[in-house]
Amino acid sequence: MRPAINIEGLAKTYAASGKSEPKHALKAIDLEVPVGSMFALLGPNGAGKSTLINILGGLVNKSAGKVDVWGFDMDVNPRNCRAKLGIVPQELALDPFFSPREAVEIQAGLYGVPKSKRRTMEILEAVGLDDKADAYARSLSGGMRRRLLVAKALVHNPPILILDEPTAGVDINLRQTLWAYVRKLNEAGTTIILTTHYLEEAQELCDRVAIINHGEIVANETKDKLLGRFTKRQMKVTLDDGWNGDLPRHDKIIFELLSPVMLQASFDANQLRPADVISCMTDAGLPIRDLEVGGADLEDVFISLTT
Repeated sequence: MRPAINIEGLAKTYAASGKSEPKHALKAIDLEVPVGSMFALLGPNGAGKSTLINILGGLVNKSAGKVDVWGFDMDVNPRNCRAKLGIVPQELALDPFFSPREAVEIQAGLYGVPKSKRRTMEILEAVGLDDKADAYARSLSGGMRRRLLVAKALVHNPPILILDEPTAGVDINLRQTLWAYVRKLNEAGTTIILTTHYLEEAQELCDRVAIINHGEIVANETKDKLLGRFTKRQMKVTLDDGWNGDLPRHDKIIFELLSPVMLQASFDANQLRPADVISCMTDAGLPIRDLEVGGADLEDVFISLTT
């Protein structure tokens, strides 16, 4: 099956100004987004994520490379490419004098959606704005404005939806509502591309992760495979009250006392099993009340690859 987006050798260089050197925002990157995936595009500030999204959206011209969107070459069929994309920008850019109903209707008109096929109220209801359909956009809260951006991106029923920091600055209830709706879209076949600094969201939602740093792709694989590359494990152990003994000693385990009743043991899963760590502690006479084993998470992977 062809990918939803296929990028080959994509580069973007901003010309030098004054005495400054040219800035290479993207350095001949290759990237493939599978159809129907929930794809996380992660990276620190200034890594090149926004440049990549802006190239896909037609706001920035690439310096080199090839971009295919849903089988269309961006250089040959730019309008077809953009028609296959719905982009929710990070900035809350809305006309304050239009209501959500009017904003969605205008957006549908810009995409050439016939009035008979517009789903304005259906979309507003899906994002929880049906009761605010005729209110001025300027009266909406930040979270409601974010939902309106999502609604505008869906007017032409795009097969690919790009969400650029969609939950930045919104409350937890809105996050849960938004992610529930995004999951439904993905289950219905929409390819989702997500950028976020909330790495726990990306880890929970996405099945594939690409990490970009200094304009280069430093990782691009399934979430499970990426996490599996990092074998660091921590075991947190709750001890009985009153314990004041010595910490165990082991050349492959790092023991650290977090509190008088909480101990952390760090080890490499390629070298030891959790049972080996427990045996070391019981042999040392530690009064274990409870324990929890944690593996590497996406934050550990991100820090390792971008620092």
